Amino acid sequence: MTSSEPTPDLQEIHDFLIDLAKVAGDTITSARPSTTTFGTKINSADLVTQTDKAVETTVSTALAKRYPTYTFLGEETATSTSRLTDAPTFIVDPIDGTTNFVHGHPYISISLAFAHHRRPLVGVVYNPFTQNLYTAIKGRGAFLTCPSLPPPSAIPHPGAEKKVVECSYTTTRLPLGEAAPLTKLDKCLVAVEWGNERSGSNYDCKTATFAALAAAHHPSSSSSSSSSADGEPAAAAAGPTKTGMVHSLRSLGSAALNMCAVAAGHVDVYWEGGCWAWDVAAGWVVVEEAGGLVVGGMPGEWEGEVDARRYLVVRGGEGGRGIVEEFWGLLRGGLRYAV
Repeated sequence: MTSSEPTPDLQEIHDFLIDLAKVAGDTITSARPSTTTFGTKINSADLVTQTDKAVETTVSTALAKRYPTYTFLGEETATSTSRLTDAPTFIVDPIDGTTNFVHGHPYISISLAFAHHRRPLVGVVYNPFTQNLYTAIKGRGAFLTCPSLPPPSAIPHPGAEKKVVECSYTTTRLPLGEAAPLTKLDKCLVAVEWGNERSGSNYDCKTATFAALAAAHHPSSSSSSSSSADGEPAAAAAGPTKTGMVHSLRSLGSAALNMCAVAAGHVDVYWEGGCWAWDVAAGWVVVEEAGGLVVGGMPGEWEGEVDARRYLVVRGGEGGRGIVEEFWGLLRGGLRYAV
């Protein structure tokens, strides 16, 4: 965008992305995926369907018509040379949670974001099966719009005559309820994801860290603060003796919805490695506008980058930075991804 071009109208973009999300949602809910009608990319854990491709085409076509000078970065059309730049950019994941979609598990979303100067400014995350819509504009708050349950008296009993049950929608500012202080990881519910790498150093780091998060506390020995040969802090490289004994781990299958769960306060912490900008850009805005933190997934990365491919997300509430430092301190190994 040159100096002569107008400043992006974030509210207009926000409203248009919501409209697109709902159109895409109709495509997703009308599809009939199965475990025999999908393709793979990197391996058998990295899935893609014709619905992913159709949704991205619908979204990219509409955005190009409405905003012809803006850049588009989408999961299904990105190449090995695609990069997020300073230009005004729409960042799109047509179905975040394709594996869930293929298996009929309704924890999926369409993730639509707008970024400028490599920072996400607008985020829209929509689960068309639950009709939960998470939205945020930088500096203007984050919100959840969802169906309100009808009263029990309005729900037909089994065997009763069929009738249409209407529901209304409510919009609530995030987080949902007052954000309680964050004290220690052993008071936290933590989301993690396996990703599609199932061998190698990143996989080893994840599995060892998952175990450390879940393990009971035990006396820790002293550890050096020096760096290892590959540049990682010694605690991360050699493996600290600290453990988390978190309340539990959740692996739900959608980075965007995981981030929204943190924003809402349903989940306290989310650690991710291996996903891409289109997985996290929309949720990033929602989390920050709900008072949460998005930082890098490895020690010292306080200034997280949307395309860095490793992230740590913490809900709002006093003590968030302490949780980040505690989490970094129990990592086993390092995450390294090509960007």
